[in-house]
Amino acid sequence: MPFLGAHMSVTGGLERAFDRIVQTKGEALQIFTRNQRQWIEPPLAPEAVSRFRARWRETGKMPLAVHDSYLINLASPDPLMERKSMEAFRAEIRRAEMLGIPFLIMHPGAHMGAGIEPGLRRLTANLDTVFRGTRSGVEVTVLLEITAGQGTGLGSRFEEPAYVIEHSRFPDRLGVCVDTAHLFAAGYDFRTPTAYSDTLSRLDEVIGLERIRFFHLNDSLRELGSRVDRHTHIGKGAIGLEGFSLFLNDPRFKNHPMVLETPKGPDLKDDMKNLRTLRKLMRAGGLR
Repeated sequence: MPFLGAHMSVTGGLERAFDRIVQTKGEALQIFTRNQRQWIEPPLAPEAVSRFRARWRETGKMPLAVHDSYLINLASPDPLMERKSMEAFRAEIRRAEMLGIPFLIMHPGAHMGAGIEPGLRRLTANLDTVFRGTRSGVEVTVLLEITAGQGTGLGSRFEEPAYVIEHSRFPDRLGVCVDTAHLFAAGYDFRTPTAYSDTLSRLDEVIGLERIRFFHLNDSLRELGSRVDRHTHIGKGAIGLEGFSLFLNDPRFKNHPMVLETPKGPDLKDDMKNLRTLRKLMRAGGLR
């Protein structure tokens, strides 16, 4: 069975994210380790790292990933943005290393008009530079997230993360995160068994299913192929329940973390409701 969970706030301390995921009865967690709206972040205090690691152990060492800041764009052709992004991404990896978090999920960035292939080349070269400078006893796997393809954003076609993995000098440090809302908005249908089979076969052919290490489970407010990234609650958008059922009951993903990034309030009731919906789909074994 997949490990179901959600992205949680770290307000009040990094370790507080575990209190929130436990409240929802989640089994997997995604967090930001810093304010994702700021470039500069103070270094992690040793006490904060100790509290985080201790709380993680108390909750059974559940599957865990960190998402990088949305400000980062390693594909940018602007030298200043490129430099700031590399510094910030290097800091993201080091923070994940300190905390022992195995996965860092990133949006591949945007080419800003320079073109898809130049953007991919720049992204790959910059990732390699960061990897060379951050090798330590704890290696963090960077997961390239499938994106909706909004604007000049990279990562909406399977061939794009595949290019980065193929051309990187550190392919062993790269994987993929599949976001269902992004996948759908990018034009990949998976709402019926036939459509699901076709999309997963194509993903396997181009990237390889073994590269998928994490999922974001989000319904989409916009239609198939809209290229617009708008998340909504499970079963309340254009994807519908069967698309989620097919992922949840696919034995190839039975041990994968799958986390929500759907809207939520401070009481977390929306997360609880979405997780109950997903668990019902797993117990039903699919809608087919």
